[in-house]
Amino acid sequence: MSTHKHQEKLTAIKNAIKVADELSEDEKSQTIQHLDEWVLEDKAEGMFYDELIALASGVRPILKELGFL
Repeated sequence: MSTHKHQEKLTAIKNAIKVADELSEDEKSQTIQHLDEWVLEDKAEGMFYDELIALASGVRPILKELGFL
């Protein structure tokens, strides 16, 4: 999913939370805070994955040269 579409969906979810009659103001605040935390965690996991892939692709030729692969 593109970043723009992701941001649009995130904004729509936050707006829906803000206007939800079923939630108190405290619940709305906590829900949005949790949502923001999940987004940050998701980004961090993606960055970690990318770094591991880059590391693995750098190590693989060395292991192959040494005869381990």
